[in-house]
Amino acid sequence: MRPKLNAQPNQSLIDGITTLQALATSPEPVGCRELARRLGADATKVNRLLKTLAYLGIARQTADRKYTAGPGMHVLAAQSLFASGLIRRALPALEALRRFGHTVALGVLWEDNVSYLFHAPPGIEASRGLGRIGLLPATTSGIGILLLSEYEDEDVRDLYKERDIPMFPEGIDQLLAKLAEVRELGYARVHVADDRDHHIIAVSTGDPAHAGVALSGWIPETATLPIVEALRAAAIEIGG
Repeated sequence: MRPKLNAQPNQSLIDGITTLQALATSPEPVGCRELARRLGADATKVNRLLKTLAYLGIARQTADRKYTAGPGMHVLAAQSLFASGLIRRALPALEALRRFGHTVALGVLWEDNVSYLFHAPPGIEASRGLGRIGLLPATTSGIGILLLSEYEDEDVRDLYKERDIPMFPEGIDQLLAKLAEVRELGYARVHVADDRDHHIIAVSTGDPAHAGVALSGWIPETATLPIVEALRAAAIEIGG
């Protein structure tokens, strides 16, 4: 279920975190005006927020006066992963899933995007699967579809209000029908009709669900239930 707001939101905090996230997901250093344009925000406000983040060491300014992640951002990421224990618990279970010969993934939902904490195609070392992929639209991801199904329909409608929905050209009703199917099954099976023409099977981990674990590749329908069983066993190991 999507968290509900029980008090008046602190808009300054929201603006600061929004700026921090935009900076964290920028693949290269970015200037204040460009970041403000991406956010649709006032450049003066964004400039003030960036200077504050730089003062804290969470951002840093480059020689050409652009901004990028600072040491504090990496410390926060490392501390949060260490404190939660998610990656530490997950790695043995994820490694065991590689026996299927498919891509193995672990991801979390943030707004309408999925962040992959682990994404390892067949043939690469497990260590290279950590932080390999950035944010992707949730509706293009089996993990994203799975975790969206934890939301109430009205929350999903609000999230995608007056917006195009990737992979769901018919709009919100098509997405809600898919989410209803996932809730009934207790897992997500998604067919991605791209160049690879592959399938994704995902289950949730945690109570309440906060992450998803998935296998993707060419997966025939007959292989679905054995994979779901293996994913559920991995989810129990990962816990949280």
